[in-house]
Amino acid sequence: MQATKDRPTWKTLLAFAIIYFVWGSTYLAIRVGVREVPPFLLAAMRFLAAGVVLCGWTIARGERPPSSREWASASILAVLIFVLDYGLLFWAEQRVPSGIAAVMMATIPVFMALSEIVLLRTQRLTLRLALALLIGMGGVAALMTRSLHLGGAPIDTLGAVALMVASLSWSISSALTRKLPLPSSKVMSSGAQMLAGGIFLTLAAAALGEFRNFHPSTVSSGAWLALVYLIVAGSIVAFTAYVWLIHHESPTKVGTYAYVNPVVAVLLGYFMGGEALGLRTILGTLCVLIAVVMITTTRAKSATIT
Repeated sequence: MQATKDRPTWKTLLAFAIIYFVWGSTYLAIRVGVREVPPFLLAAMRFLAAGVVLCGWTIARGERPPSSREWASASILAVLIFVLDYGLLFWAEQRVPSGIAAVMMATIPVFMALSEIVLLRTQRLTLRLALALLIGMGGVAALMTRSLHLGGAPIDTLGAVALMVASLSWSISSALTRKLPLPSSKVMSSGAQMLAGGIFLTLAAAALGEFRNFHPSTVSSGAWLALVYLIVAGSIVAFTAYVWLIHHESPTKVGTYAYVNPVVAVLLGYFMGGEALGLRTILGTLCVLIAVVMITTTRAKSATIT
């Protein structure tokens, strides 16, 4: 009873609402931003600002900064997560609708399961898991194929490839996170990774010549507001809610955001972004979500399933 007093229901519901709807809405905010700001530069501004705030806040609370070894680990993860995952996501959203991008990114558990089977050998390929992987890949095929008469144009091939590489990169980083030395504080760890990621994204933007094509005075207030929303709501507020939840709820419950975010993104893209919502999108989304549910709900028991 005391635990309920210390943790009112409204706090739990609010935290879930934030990670469900704020993270789901960031895909549309990215789409708005990359129409006017080069993608790697936009991502750099988002994560540099969020990383500075999170690192500064944790240090101000008396937590120790990362050691040199922890910074090295954070830098490795920053390349995988922020340059390859988020950088490619921002780039792809110049070519792919925001809702479809969210669905493609929802394949991360599929790639994580594959990496656990093939690379880490911590997962067995069971009949149920094989079926889930086939359904997930079928959903991706439905979004990309030109041979099926599903209505609407298939998504841009380069954009789809970029999103699959981004998903694969995230799955590799998730496996490495378990092995690399990182700060014990989750907030400090994520802040350090965001800060390093922002620096690497800035270097990538410079190498790609994005600064030459960027003129801040020509950027609309809508694009700047999208960036502020990504920094404050998407990175700082939603991440804080996520960290709070994983300390108070089971990982299975918290992980349900992976099912909800794509649905939120697809609906927002349709109602607010003018994106198509045809049979192709619906079928692809359903297949990917079914696969994600099957993989994430059977992972703990998969070793005993034959």
